[in-house]
Amino acid sequence: MKAPPSKPTVKLIGQDGNAFAVMGTVKQALKRAGADKEYINEYLIEATSSDYNHLLTVSMKYVNIE
Repeated sequence: MKAPPSKPTVKLIGQDGNAFAVMGTVKQALKRAGADKEYINEYLIEATSSDYNHLLTVSMKYVNIE
């Protein structure tokens, strides 16, 4: 599993509050930053394991939010 060298920054403020939109934005940022598929899948599994607030908390663990 390969994590990116540093946490990418994503802008979620002003974006669609839809959970799928949030996950897609984070997934693309991780991919551009150099994360491998295994690392991204780990994010997706953890992010979808509970409710919307959990999704946001997990997303903040993987990326910096603007």
